[in-house]
Amino acid sequence: MADWSGDLDSWIGREMRSADRLDPALAARWYATFDRAAPPSTAMPQGIHFCLCTPEAPTGQLGADGHPVREDDPASFLPPIPLPRRMWASSTIAFHAPIAVGATVERVSRIASITPKSGNRGEMVFVEIDHETSTDGALAVTERQTAVYLEELAKDASLSPPEPGDGAFDPSEWTAHREILPEERLLFRYSALTFNTHRIHYDAPYAREVERYRGLVVHGPLTASLLLQLAGQHFGENRLKNFAFRGTSPAIAGEPLHLVLRGDGEKIELGAFARDGRQVTKASAALV
Repeated sequence: MADWSGDLDSWIGREMRSADRLDPALAARWYATFDRAAPPSTAMPQGIHFCLCTPEAPTGQLGADGHPVREDDPASFLPPIPLPRRMWASSTIAFHAPIAVGATVERVSRIASITPKSGNRGEMVFVEIDHETSTDGALAVTERQTAVYLEELAKDASLSPPEPGDGAFDPSEWTAHREILPEERLLFRYSALTFNTHRIHYDAPYAREVERYRGLVVHGPLTASLLLQLAGQHFGENRLKNFAFRGTSPAIAGEPLHLVLRGDGEKIELGAFARDGRQVTKASAALV
C-alpha cells in the first residue's frame, strides 16, 4: 500500500453541513423524471433524499471526472486520495419520517472511516460517510454511504461489463417484477436532479476511453430509487423502515434492466438484473 495511506486518519470525524428546501418545483421535476403523476399527498416517496443537499462545488473546482477536486486543505471534506476513479459502492439507509414538499432540509455529513485495501483490482480506498438528514428540525433519514476510490485503468483494459450473454433473466421466483429501459434522457435528468457531474453518466467517449465502461453508466442511487419505487408500488409509499443496496456490476444505459422484489416484513430482498441475468444491484429492506 502506498505510503500516503497513513496520512488520511486526520479526515475521520470531519464534518460538512448543508441546507436545502424541498420546493414544489423540485418535487415536480422528480416526478417528471420518473414519468410519475404527483399524488395529492405532500409526502414525497422514499429516495427523494438523494436529490437534496447536493454538492455545491464551483465548476472551476471540478476534476477531470466531474467530481470536486480533493485537496489537502482544512476546507476540503473528502480526503485527498490520489486514486482517480470514484464509485458509489453501497449505502445503508434508515427512514425515520417522510420528507414533505415545502420542508426545510438540513444535512450533517461525517467521515466515519477510511480503509485502504489491495486486491486484484490494485490499490483501492473505501471511505464511509454518515449522513443525517433532518426536515424542519426532525430527523428524517440516516445513511451510511460507502465510496470506493480505484486506480486508473490501462488504455487497453477490457471494457466493463462484458457484452450480454445468451442467458435471459427469469423473474418467476420473484413476487414483483418491472422491466425498464434506463435510456440517456433518464440519466441526464437524474444527474441534473442530484447535481452530479460525473462524466460516466453523460459523456460516452469519456466513459469508454478513460474509465473503460462499455457505455454510459446508470447511477447507483438511480437504480436504488427505482427499487424503492418498486417497493412503494408493492407495499405502499413510505412503508420501509430501512433499505440497503450494493452495486455488484455496472448497469449500462440503453439496455433493459429488471427490477425485482420478494419477501415481507423484516426480510425483503430486492435486486436489479441485466437482461442476461447478470446482477447489477443487491438490496434488502424491512417494513415499518
